[in-house]
This record gives sequence, C-alpha cells and structure tokens, in this order.
Amino acid sequence: MRAPRTSVAVARLIYFILCQLAGISIALGTSSIPLWVGLVAGVVIALFFIFVEILTKDFSLRGFSTATFGIAVGLICAFLITRTQIPELLQRIATDSDNPDLGEALALGFNVIVYATLGFIGAVLALRSDQEEFSFIIPYVRFRQDSASGQPMILDSEVIMDGRLPSLIKTGFLTGRILVPQFVFDELQVMANSPAAGKRQRGQRGLEILGDLQQNPNVQISILDSRGMAEDESMAARLIKVAKLNSGRLISTDENLTKAANLQGTDIINLDNLAEALRPAVVVGENLRLALVRTGKDEHQAVGYMPDGTMIVVNHAVDKIGTSQNVTLISKLQTNAGLMIFAELDTGESE
Repeated sequence: MRAPRTSVAVARLIYFILCQLAGISIALGTSSIPLWVGLVAGVVIALFFIFVEILTKDFSLRGFSTATFGIAVGLICAFLITRTQIPELLQRIATDSDNPDLGEALALGFNVIVYATLGFIGAVLALRSDQEEFSFIIPYVRFRQDSASGQPMILDSEVIMDGRLPSLIKTGFLTGRILVPQFVFDELQVMANSPAAGKRQRGQRGLEILGDLQQNPNVQISILDSRGMAEDESMAARLIKVAKLNSGRLISTDENLTKAANLQGTDIINLDNLAEALRPAVVVGENLRLALVRTGKDEHQAVGYMPDGTMIVVNHAVDKIGTSQNVTLISKLQTNAGLMIFAELDTGESE
C-alpha cells in the first residue's frame, strides 16, 4: 500500500530541513564558504531531489527492485568489458602522444561511460521485461507475490455489489489476496450516501460485503491507495493500470471492462462469463423432471426453471401448473435475456 499524501509531505519537509542543516554546518565548519552559500546549496539540493521524487511517484518498490536487478546485471557486463585490453590500448595510444596524462584520462572516461551505459541499459531492459522473461533468466525464480498468497485479485465496484464473490472465495474457487483500489472504495461510499434509494442500497450492500470479507480470517483484503492516479482517466483505464502495477487479475462483471482488459493483455475473470461456462449443457431430446410454476406467453404454455435459472417453456401444459412433470426438450433459442428452451410433455406418468 502506498504512503498517504500527508506522510509523503512530512517526509519531504524533514528532508528539506536536514538539507538546510547540512548546508549550514558545512558553511560554519569551513571558513572559506559563506553562510548564505551553504543555505542556497541546501535549498537547491533539497528541491532537486524532491523534484526527482515527484517525477517517480508512480515508481513502485517492485519497479525499484527490478531496476536494481537490471543495474546489477549491467554492471557485471561492464566489469567484464573493462577487464579487456581496451583501456590498456587507449593508454598506449595516448602515451605515444605529446600529453602523457591523456592515457589515464581516456581509460577513466572509458570505464565511466561503459559502467554508466550498461547500468542504464540493464535497468531499462529489466523494467520493460515481464515475469516470464525473468523466470527464463533465473530458472525456478519468479518475480511474483509469495506463491502461498497467489496472484492478487483487483475488485471493481460492480463485482463487490454483485454478492457472489464471497461464496466463490469460500469454496476455494478463487484464491489470492484481495486489493480494492481507493477510488473503488470511494465510489461505494458515494453510492451508500446517495439520495436515490436503489443506488444507496447497492452501495451499502457493497460496503457490508467488504466488511464481511475483512472479518474472514482466511481472506487477506486491503484498500490500495491509488489516489496518485489521474482522475480524468476512465474507471476501466485506472483498474487496468492498477492490475498491471500489482501483477494482479481483475474480477468484474462489466463486459466492456472485460473486453478492454483482454485487448491490453490484462488477466480478468468475468463472473457472468464464468457462470455461463459452468451452466449445465442442455441437449435437445433430453428428458428431465421439471416443476411448472407459472403460465407462459401463450395461453397453453407453462414455464419451469432449471436449478441454474434457465427458463423452460412447456407447450400444452397450462393445466399442469403447480405440479412436477416429465418433459422432453425439443428446441433451444438464444436471446438477449439468456437461453430459452422449449419442451413438450412426456406421455409417461407424472405427479
């Protein structure tokens, strides 16, 4: 979790004061440096590094460790290059010239350039690489979260209010740490305080579900402070960015977010698609037992439902409503509302 803005501001202030004290102490300890020079030098150094820190506000600890690994690889390559005969060759060339100090200067400049260049290239390549490339370089080692906790799950507001997630987690179907971005939590709070009754009820339900998940000792859930992101970005863009920064997978019911995440190569699980994939296959000609509960669109039709909610329309069965009948499936129709199945009554015995 990122540090709150107040903590960062306090850290900047303390660093600024320390730079001022360092500049004053150097000026007082050296008679050749005026006090105002020490003060100005402290201000310039403090402002420079605070500016660098602001530029790297989206640079995470994981990115820092990755860049450090890349720098280490680059420095090792630079060390091997500087052990070659190239620096000695430069010194020999300069020795034959009129300036004897030129050889050492060329050798030193060559070493500095090689170390700086390869360190920079190593850091950039490491930051651009993905986890699979790291596991190829270092077999059996992956730059991931602890394998015991699994890949973190990033939740959006819709899937929180949906209500199916706690059951899936309880069954062990979905595992891993749960991360709720701060802007998603803020959206739930706004909805919970909405004057509209329907929206207020959904927001309150989402907060209650988060509270239940937090009380579960087997679930690791935390609010991810992501207030540093641009607020003019869409909700989908911010969710995808959070998922990429934390190497997590999105959990959602939003079809548009699912398409956007797939296009950008971000892992996402859509609970609606998951439910559709787990829906039992229905074969035309199959016989089953069905409870008829209400009338259909036509006067002679009766309607029943499968355990997963699929509607079955039974022809010429209106007088059987309230009973369980053996029916034969005769056709299927896919509509915008879902799968609709038509059936006929069996001629066998019924209750």
